[in-house]
Order: sequence, then structure tokens, then C-alpha cells
Amino acid sequence: MLFQTAAVLVFILVAASVFFVVAVVHNILARAWDKYQDRYTVRTLDDFSELVLVLEPRQIAVLSVCGAVLGLMLGILFFGKIWTGMLTVAGAAVPPLLVRRYRIKRLEKFNRQLVDALNQIANALKAGLTLPQAAEDVAAESQAPLAQEFGVMVRELKLGVSLDNAMENMARRVGSEDLDLVVTSTTVARTLGGNMAEMYETVAGTIRERFRLEGRIKAVTSQGKLQGWIVASLPFALWLVMDYMRPDLMEPLFSSWHGYIVIGLILFFEGIGIMLIRRIVNIDV
Repeated sequence: MLFQTAAVLVFILVAASVFFVVAVVHNILARAWDKYQDRYTVRTLDDFSELVLVLEPRQIAVLSVCGAVLGLMLGILFFGKIWTGMLTVAGAAVPPLLVRRYRIKRLEKFNRQLVDALNQIANALKAGLTLPQAAEDVAAESQAPLAQEFGVMVRELKLGVSLDNAMENMARRVGSEDLDLVVTSTTVARTLGGNMAEMYETVAGTIRERFRLEGRIKAVTSQGKLQGWIVASLPFALWLVMDYMRPDLMEPLFSSWHGYIVIGLILFFEGIGIMLIRRIVNIDV
């Protein structure tokens, strides 16, 4: 009878937690959708991951808490203490990691599209168009995300925002160093005078050359990154093998505070090692 009561209470607790998490996540995504619509004036969304672009740090923190709650509930129901802790930490870490990964991928795609956009603007200027007209052509003929950001800039220009301010706003939204270079070059060229078409072609060539160098660096450092991940995974592989072959030797690690301290030290030094290896092989161009 007592066991049945405890099972019912656990079920109610899990159901309430899941309902709370779903409600919070739905509320956050609904607000993100409204903000996304307001920024880009779209009616449909082809890629659901676009919503993470407008998430605020506070909302990401709330999603991390929801992920930790789900991981905790799953661990309590189906796993032991160690796996419960790991699932809780993983649930808290997944949302910010996914948001960061998407934003990096979107920024890389924007930078690749920016090279062709600069050449297109240069050709439009040679044909006699003004810079706002060339930007409108880029917004109409390009694909997301570059078309989205240029579209916002064009709408700001039509609302009376100056060209310099509109470009600075776009650079602030995107967070691209290449776009910052373009905005700075455009401001200097408009202030001091000069051949803007040639300037855009030069900037496009500079960005393209940087992409080439980054590709070579990634190819050279890829072996070091792979070696780092292999070395970092060896302790966990050894743990699985030893736990399968001699569980009696591994049992003290998970049944005493001495074992918990050893596990904590292992994870701590593993994290430091991974961080150092990433710093060594990550080379900025």
C-alpha cells in the first residue's frame, strides 16, 4: 500500500513537472515568434531553429532550468544517482549550447553570402544605382539570413533612418566582424569620398582570402582536434570496460564520498584538458 502511494505521488510529481516545463517552453517560444515576426515581418517559419535568434539570455536561462528539471525527473524514474546528476547537468547545458551552435552556423552562412552580396553591390554601383537601391536588390535576390538582415535595413531606410545608422544597426544585430569591416569602410568612403564599387570589390576579396586561410587552418588542425577528443574519451571508455569486467572494483566509486571526490576531480581535469586543447588548435585569422 505504501509503495503504491509513493508511486502515485511520483507519477503526479512527474506529470506536474512535465506540464510546467511544456507550459514555460510554449510561452517562451510564443514570445520569440512574436518578436521574430516583428523584426522580419514574416508569416510562416521554414526553419524552427530561427526562433533561437531572438531569444534573450533570461529566456535561455529559463530553458536551461526546464532542461535540468526534465533530466532530473528522468534520472529519478529510470536511473541511479550518478546518471541522474549527469542527466540534470546535460539538460541544463543543452539549451545554451544549441543556441550558441545555431547562431555560429547562421553567422558563418551570412559571412559566406556577404562576399557575393558585396560583388553584387559593386556591380550595381557601376551600373549607376545608389547604395540603398543596391541594398534593396540584394535583399530581393538573396537567401536567408542575408536577405533577412538586408530587408530589415531597407525597411529602416524607407522609414527615414539614415544609411549609416541603418548599416550600424544591421552590424549590431548580426555580430559579424566582416560586416563591421564593410560598415566602417562604407562610412569612411562616404565621408572622405572614393570609388565605392572598387572598395566593395577589395573588401570582398579580403574576406574571400580569409575564408581560404581559415579552410587551410581547419584542415591542418583537424587531426589535433580529433586526437584531443579521443584522449578525452579514453577515461570514460576505460570506465565502461572496467565496470563490465570487474564491477566489484568500480562499485566503491559510486557508493562512498571518496569515490564521488575522485569522479569530480576526473571531470574537472577532463574539462581543463579539453579547454586547453581547444585553445591550442583554435587559431583566429
